[in-house]
Amino acid sequence: MEIHKATIQRTEPKTSLCFSINDQVLEIVLTEDKPNEVKSVFNHLLLELKKGEFNFELDDSNEDLFYHISSEYISQLNSELSNVYNELEDYELLELQDIDEEE
Repeated sequence: MEIHKATIQRTEPKTSLCFSINDQVLEIVLTEDKPNEVKSVFNHLLLELKKGEFNFELDDSNEDLFYHISSEYISQLNSELSNVYNELEDYELLELQDIDEEE
């Protein structure tokens, strides 16, 4: 399982939780209520999940309110990603390539 980094970007007037995955950065703004953007990020993560299982690890040293919110969010997200990956696997919906086929 791959571990990808998540960081908190603190800028005025917004603070965002940023997920780095496969040379892309997906952003969820923590200081705004935009459920469609959250859904869009989750949908992108689901597409990536079909290629292989992964989790996120928070890389931040400033233990403020945003750190604690983000830490809990990532914990819940990792749990959900694991559950969805298992379902994708059960229904044979993964896009994993067989190493033997490539050779």
